[in-house]
Amino acid sequence: MIDNFLRAFIPVFVAIDPIGLVAIFMGLGTNASHQHRGHQALLGLLTGLLVAVGFIFLGKGIFAALGITVADFQVAGGLILLALAVRELVGYGRADRDTDNEFGVVPLGMPLIAGPALLTALLILVDSVGVVFTLLSLIVNLVIVALALCNAERFARLMGRQGLRGISKIIALLLAAIAISLIRRGWQTH
Repeated sequence: MIDNFLRAFIPVFVAIDPIGLVAIFMGLGTNASHQHRGHQALLGLLTGLLVAVGFIFLGKGIFAALGITVADFQVAGGLILLALAVRELVGYGRADRDTDNEFGVVPLGMPLIAGPALLTALLILVDSVGVVFTLLSLIVNLVIVALALCNAERFARLMGRQGLRGISKIIALLLAAIAISLIRRGWQTH
């Protein structure tokens, strides 16, 4: 039972990247008050939860309607993840991040929390460990994200800007490895 939970927890943790989210969260809405940032964090978490749970239960039906297989989604999701990981690793794309004070739903909830990495991982995990462990790992990870976002300012002061960037780069490298694994498994399934 613990093994199934960990098999679901670890990929979801890496896909969501709570530490990287703290760094991004601190860069979003830099002029917003502490209370407003908390409200946006809550909106982001609720959006991420709703999108992820909806995808767990409706993803395969949508795929069937569109004629898409899980292997197709693995390859496509892997390519997108790889592009996102490379962009994070080499530092491109920082200027296109939204700096508006309304950032809870987009980009925080979707695609930062419930992005291609998480959605791909959830679809695969439902098949490999089941819905219960997948949902449990999602909820535990979102609680970790909530704790990280609530303590983002303290965490950022403790780690420092360079520390957050370093950890975020390590997570991006792991994300790139997961992307390659998804592409490989999707390709082998065809």
